[in-house]
Amino acid sequence: MTDAKTHILVTGASRGIGKAILDSFDGSDVVAVGHSASGKAGLLQSDFADPEDVSQLWQDALDRLDGRIDVLINNAGVFDPNPIASSDTDWLESWNRTMQINLTASAQLCRLAVQHFQDQQATGRIVNIASRAAYRGDSPDHWHYAASKGGMVAMTKTIARAYASEEILAFAICPGFTMTGMAEDYLESRGGDKLLKDIPLGRVAQPEEIASMAKYCALEAPASMTGAVLDANGASFVR
Repeated sequence: MTDAKTHILVTGASRGIGKAILDSFDGSDVVAVGHSASGKAGLLQSDFADPEDVSQLWQDALDRLDGRIDVLINNAGVFDPNPIASSDTDWLESWNRTMQINLTASAQLCRLAVQHFQDQQATGRIVNIASRAAYRGDSPDHWHYAASKGGMVAMTKTIARAYASEEILAFAICPGFTMTGMAEDYLESRGGDKLLKDIPLGRVAQPEEIASMAKYCALEAPASMTGAVLDANGASFVR
């Protein structure tokens, strides 16, 4: 990106990784989506469980950014447990909600971004925050989470292959445990010290570490890197 002002849309920016990503950008116009005011841009509100809300979010972001978005960073997601012992109705409802928020809403935004880049005849970048779970899997209560993140990685690779000739680039980042409220609660529930022994680095990632990777993909990564999946898990899963 060579413009003095790069127009960026970041989802899930009210806390954790998303807020760190938002805070990392200088010299850019950023629209952030989350649940509370934070960072240097007023947050848009959106219910990612509602497909119509997602489409409206894209239009609202365009309105705030003078009709141009250069970079989409999909970070919004949920990590709710879904035990297989739940009732059929509850299990399926939880599965579908996680898929809608973690994968389908991201896919909607990716589609709108690609169409926008094509309409503008402009280069564009998509950065999807996936998870180590896409490759390693997750706990018995999180089939849906792992599946949603695996789908996000496959989607990113497909976008990269399909549109590289139009200079539309796509990257995925797969963090392991990261020091956010969501991960802290999970670590505590599963016995944090035991899980940390599975991380050769001896600690979980900091949100700022993931943010630095997202910023690099959004602004600096060479075009030849399109389709890359970047791991950040302290060597707890090495591909």
